[in-house]
Amino acid sequence: MALEKLKELDPIFQKPYDPELAPKLYNPQKPMENRITDIGPPYFWQFMPPIVQKNFGKWKSHQIIQPGVIKRVSETGDVIYVVRCGTPRLETTDYIREICEIADKYCGGYVRWTTRNNVEFVVDSEDKLKALLEDLKNRKHPNGSYKFPIGGTGAGVSNIVHTQGWIHCHTPAIDASGIVKSLMDELFEYFGSHKLPAKTKLALACCLNMCGAVHCSDIAIVGIHRKPPFVEDERLEAVCEIPLTIAACPLGAIRPATVEIDGKKKKTVRVNVERCMFCGNCYTMCPAMPLADGEGDCITIVVGGKVSNRISPPKFSRVVLSGIPNEPPRWPTTVKWVKHILEVYAKHARKYERVGDWIQRIGWEKFFELTDIPFTEKCIDDYRLAYVTYRTTTQFKFTKHVKTKLEDYYIQK
Repeated sequence: MALEKLKELDPIFQKPYDPELAPKLYNPQKPMENRITDIGPPYFWQFMPPIVQKNFGKWKSHQIIQPGVIKRVSETGDVIYVVRCGTPRLETTDYIREICEIADKYCGGYVRWTTRNNVEFVVDSEDKLKALLEDLKNRKHPNGSYKFPIGGTGAGVSNIVHTQGWIHCHTPAIDASGIVKSLMDELFEYFGSHKLPAKTKLALACCLNMCGAVHCSDIAIVGIHRKPPFVEDERLEAVCEIPLTIAACPLGAIRPATVEIDGKKKKTVRVNVERCMFCGNCYTMCPAMPLADGEGDCITIVVGGKVSNRISPPKFSRVVLSGIPNEPPRWPTTVKWVKHILEVYAKHARKYERVGDWIQRIGWEKFFELTDIPFTEKCIDDYRLAYVTYRTTTQFKFTKHVKTKLEDYYIQK
C-alpha cells in the first residue's frame, strides 16, 4: 500500500531528502514558480532503512531477546535487531553528533527516536548487534554513568516522557528534567530489566496544561499551581494588551480595572480567584501576570492510566497523592512515593497486569491500604462533566477478602 501511494506522489518525494532543494527551486524573479506548499513534513518513506522499506508490511514476528533489544523477523526471511537506548529529553549538539556517529558506523546512517525519548538503532545481523551493544556499553559520562543505557522494553520501566520544565517553559509549577533525572537514578534497575509484572510507563507534566502523557500513564507526576497569577500593576499597561489578556482566560476570570499609583491612574486587570484554574494562559499573553510560586506550587502523583486496549479498555489516570512539596534539586519525597508505589505494584500484581488493571482487580480501597497512602478529598473524582468516570455504584469492595499475589502463594503452600 505504501509503495502504491509513493508512486502516486510527485517524483520529488521519491528522491533522497535534499535540505537545499527549496533554495535550488526558488526563483526570486518568479516567486510562484516551482512553489511547493502544504506538503507537511518530508515523506517518512525516504528516511526508513532499506531493509525496513523492503519488508514494509511483511513483518511476521517480533521478540524481545533481552531488555532493550528487539528481534523482528519478516516473511521474506530477513531479520533485523532494534536496540533501544534511553536518552535525556534535552540534548547537546555533541550528544546528537555522537548518536549520528553510532548510526553511521553500524546502521547505515539511519536512526530513530521513539515517543518516549528513546533512541533506536537498527542493525541487520547478529555480528553488528554484538559490536553495537559492546560499543554502547563502553560509552560513559565522566562520572561513570552510561551515555546510552539499553532498556525500556517489555516488563520494565519506560524512559519518562516529560515536558520542558524550568529550562524552557514559562508556566511550569515544577521542573521536569531535574525530577526525571532524580527519579530515573532510583528506578534505573527497572529500566534495564524485566523485573515488573508488565510494561510500566512513567510520565511528567510540569503544569496542568499537561504537554506530556500524564493522563494515560501507569504512574505520573503533575505540577500544580495553587495560587492565582500575581498582577504587576505598575508595568502591566506597558507590556500587555489588556483586551488580549482578558480574552486569553478560558474561564472569564479576568476583568479590566483601574488603579492609582503615585497619584497616576493606570489601566490594569483583576483576577476572580474563585474562577481561576491556574492554567497560565494569561501569563502567556501578559508577562506582567507571573504564576510561578516557590512555596505554593506543589506536586501531584496520578496512577492507573494507559492507552493500550490489551486486556482492558484504555483508562485515565487518577489522583492518589497531592500537595507534595517542590524540593529541588533531588525531590526526595516525590521520588520516594513513586518508587514505593512501583515496588508495591511489582510485589502484588499478576503477570501482564498493568498498574490500572491491578488496581481495578483489587479495588482502590486495597490499593490505598497496600501503599499506605492516606485517602483525602483530593482523591475523589468530582469533575462535574465527566459522568462516565464516576464510581456511581453504592457498592464498595470489602478488602479483607481480596487476596494479593503473596497471599495466594502462601495458601497454595
